[in-house]
Parts: sequence; structure tokens; C-alpha cells
Amino acid sequence: MRVFVTGASGWIGSALVPELIGAGHQVIGLARSDAAADALAAAGADVRRGALDDLDVLRDASAAADGVIHLAFKHDLAFSGDFEAAATADKRAVEVMGEALAGSGRPFVLASGLLGLLPGRSVTERDDPPTDHLPAGPAVRRETARLTVALAERGVRSSVLRLPPTVHGEGDHGFMASLVGIARDKGVAGYVGDGSNRWPAAHRLDVATLFLMALERAPAGSVLHAAAEEGVPFRAIAEVFGRHLGLPVASIPEGEAGAHFGWLAAFAGTDSPASSELTRELLGWRPVRQGLLDDLDEGHYFRSASRS
Repeated sequence: MRVFVTGASGWIGSALVPELIGAGHQVIGLARSDAAADALAAAGADVRRGALDDLDVLRDASAAADGVIHLAFKHDLAFSGDFEAAATADKRAVEVMGEALAGSGRPFVLASGLLGLLPGRSVTERDDPPTDHLPAGPAVRRETARLTVALAERGVRSSVLRLPPTVHGEGDHGFMASLVGIARDKGVAGYVGDGSNRWPAAHRLDVATLFLMALERAPAGSVLHAAAEEGVPFRAIAEVFGRHLGLPVASIPEGEAGAHFGWLAAFAGTDSPASSELTRELLGWRPVRQGLLDDLDEGHYFRSASRS
């Protein structure tokens, strides 16, 4: 297939592009910068210049492709405090790409999220939690996932691939690296309350394999979970941080989480386990890479942790 990939030079995309090419597909990657374009060309992909706001580019590239994988999201805008604007831009992009694929039977795979879907219990692929209690930004992102599932009724082989909050591996600059930076800055490896809250996790290379599987054979209207581990206790994560950084490990009272974790406070105390049993049964996905705690113990997060 000719596969159009947004976010192709990003954390997951840079693992997915070689996976797609190795499986015999041709990749057309969206690139908003010279550096991204150079990285994609070096990986063997064709380059389409543009960004998520370039709706004509998204429309044309999707219409010319045999399948689309949408990984891009304005994370910089979201993490600077305007999650609603980032989610709204994402929804517009999905609407345009979905319209370009309507009636074609071609695949469209959307990257979405698992964190906070059903706090306190393990969420499954069949769960579609209500959004009326959510802030505008997260609510819009959930609406985008529902819109993607509904594309199945318009002749698109659509699927939503929900990602865990930590898609880990060497070179990660996401939540784990940010938490390491916070521990360094504060001089303590903290967890909220008793630290029993759980985060699902998966290695980047296992996630890339699942995106390939979804592109090639996920049924229309599928919801998939990239959870290699159902839930890693947050306290166990903090303990690895403390061991590698030589810092005390301590509970942060819920009322002080904002001061300690900053923008990550709302996530750090969330209990959000997730099952991937149905995904494994449907596609035969078998994660084979190391788990989060073992990956942290490799030490690379502590040699090059991001503070952004």
C-alpha cells in the first residue's frame, strides 16, 4: 500500500516507518520542517510537506493514498495549556482525511489515548466512557475517536488505536522523561498518595507493530488497545527513579501534587489500568519487548532525561 502517515518523524512514527517499509509498503510522511523531511527521506519514505492546519494537503494526500495512519497531534500546544485548541485542530484534520477516504474501503488508523478513560477500573476496547464530565479539550479528543469509529458507516475501514500514557523506549521524551526531570528538579522521586494508582504501558517497537497490524487487517470500526502491561503501580516507577538518581522516594499529598508535578499533576495520581485482551484476540498482537520497569532499569532515561 501507499500509506500516508502524519507524525511520521515523531516518537512512534520513526519506529513505524521502518516497520511499514519492511512489510513492503510505500510511506508518504507529512513533514512540517526541514529536519523532519530529512529524517523521513533518510528512512526511505517519500515526503509531503505540510502541517495539521494545512487541510488541503491532508485531503489530497489522503485521497491519493491506499491507507492513512494519523499519529500527529499538537502536543506542544496541548502541554502549554491550550489542549482544547490542539484537540480542535486534530478533529478538523480527521474530518478532512475521513471525507477524502469516504466510500473507498481503505484503512484509516487514529492514534488516541487510554489515560483517564475509566479511572479506577481496567478499561476494555468495548468501553466508550461518557464525556459530559470532561474539560473541553479531552472531550473534543474523545469526540474525534468516536468520529473515526463512525467512519466505518461511510465506507472507511477505520480503527482507533488507544495508546498508554507511556510508550517507552530509549530516546523517549514523553511522560517518563518529564517525570525523571521533575524528580531531579525537586530532589525527590514522588508519587501521589500511596502510589497504588496504575498506568498501562507499552514499548515503542511493540506499538509500531500494532499500528502495522491495524493498517493491514483491523475490521472497520475497531477500537484497539496498545497496552502491553495492564497497569504499572506509580510507586514502583518512583522507586526505580529513586534508585537510579540516588534520591529519596516519598509520597506527595494530593493537595500538593500540583506544586510538585506541575502540568503532570492531573495525570500522576490517575489510576487508569487498561486491558488489551480483545486486541490480542482480534489481531494476534503479542508484545515481546521489555516492560516499563525493566526498561527504566536499563538506565537510558537517567542519562538523557528531558525536562520538557
